[in-house]
Amino acid sequence: MYAAIRSATLFGTRGTPISVEAHVGKGLPGFTVVGLPDEGCRESRDRVRAALLSSGVEWPLRRITINLAGGGERKGGAGMDLAIAVGLLVAEGIVPVEAAERCAFIAELGLDGSLRPTAGMAPLVDAVSQYEVVVATSAAAESMLARPARLRPVSSLSELIEVLVDGTPWPTVAVPSARVVVDAIADMADVRGQTNARLALEVAASGFHHMLMMGPPGAGKSMLARRLPGLLPRLTEDEAFTCAMVRSAAGMQVSNAIASSPPFRSPHHNISMAAMVGGGSGHIRPGELSLASNGVLFLDEMGEFPPTVLDSLRQPLEEGVVHISRAHSSVTMPARCLLVAATNPCPCGEASPLGCMCAISIRQRYVRRFSGPLIDRFDIRIKLVKPSTAELTGGSAGESSDVIAQRVATVHRISIERQGCLNSAIPADLLDEVAPLSPKAMSWLRDRLDEGRLSGRGYHRVRRVARTLADLNGADDVISTECVEAAFAMRVPIAPTVEKH
Repeated sequence: MYAAIRSATLFGTRGTPISVEAHVGKGLPGFTVVGLPDEGCRESRDRVRAALLSSGVEWPLRRITINLAGGGERKGGAGMDLAIAVGLLVAEGIVPVEAAERCAFIAELGLDGSLRPTAGMAPLVDAVSQYEVVVATSAAAESMLARPARLRPVSSLSELIEVLVDGTPWPTVAVPSARVVVDAIADMADVRGQTNARLALEVAASGFHHMLMMGPPGAGKSMLARRLPGLLPRLTEDEAFTCAMVRSAAGMQVSNAIASSPPFRSPHHNISMAAMVGGGSGHIRPGELSLASNGVLFLDEMGEFPPTVLDSLRQPLEEGVVHISRAHSSVTMPARCLLVAATNPCPCGEASPLGCMCAISIRQRYVRRFSGPLIDRFDIRIKLVKPSTAELTGGSAGESSDVIAQRVATVHRISIERQGCLNSAIPADLLDEVAPLSPKAMSWLRDRLDEGRLSGRGYHRVRRVARTLADLNGADDVISTECVEAAFAMRVPIAPTVEKH
């Protein structure tokens, strides 16, 4: 008459254990799901009924009530189909209670009784990893990322009934253990010229400073950005595990291989706000910000992104997490990523005043798509020019990514040992302690503040970039004027100047 079966549901990027309660009693035949289910959960009625009939089990013509117990948040997805079916079998006395109570069940049911994977298998299994977790055979590799106490891959509901009722041994499925792989990343040695841009990229990687590149088409903006992950240190085990969980929660293809390379995400400029920061009208899913966590989020042609989407990045960039709130749920997802953006100086893309075909009003309107608070969050802003013919055809190859990555790793180690975080995250109240300025450097910065060329946020960010430059130069003591001037030079204004033709 009654059964309680363990399962899990997905909230953002994390799985949460729930109890699927099934009650079969007197009354007019019907099937009701309560406990804040979404539309996908309500549709389980037809899937479960067809799967049971296909497996040779008679559908009970009585009043059936399913309660998704656990928290006051909305439950979503089809991953509770199997738990609902097992709950009905236990309530009907077909499956012994003791056979099901040691297990958790996560799978979608096909109309033919087959078990299928659902989005977020890794975080779902992680939520109930202390039990024997029954999943679809095709989801075994992804589920092993959560390292459950014991995984039970099953291909069909009828096969599961044989195990639970008749005591048939669990199917033997060869599941490879999780392994760490290194993705291939393009090398910085391929970049010709662009000495200043290469230095800015190294500084951005060393301090995890957000970076904006402005220049004409063909200057190498995208080429530089796509090589940035190769300068960052390999992910730690915890970081790689988090990235795998986020990818699984987003419904992306995840195998037993965990990538140790920092993720690189480059969304198209027609992306919606929900796809960028996460969310959705029903089931909340991670967006590009979370998928790029611990790695690089590259916005190519930033001027083509909707201004509302760009402004939605401001709070997550500051806090390193994104908060999504709905009427029945509130989710926090990781968003600690290195933002790199590239844009043309104007719609036509020409950098020189003589070659530009845009009126000054058009150029100003193009730049006004970027709000001041968003631009102020870029620690590094540089302008690029096209490499010369000599650099493209006869220039020698620059330093490789491996050589630069060693210096970047050294700065990461120094900064974490000194203040417990990377330089871009130094709290403002600790700047005087960990990034002290010489009297001349402080006076120089005060002059820039008095001239209105720096905001309060910009003042702190220049000091953080100067700290990174000093670390790259091996200076652990007071930051010199040269480092401060170099940091300020990497913060060029992007507003167009009026040219007289």
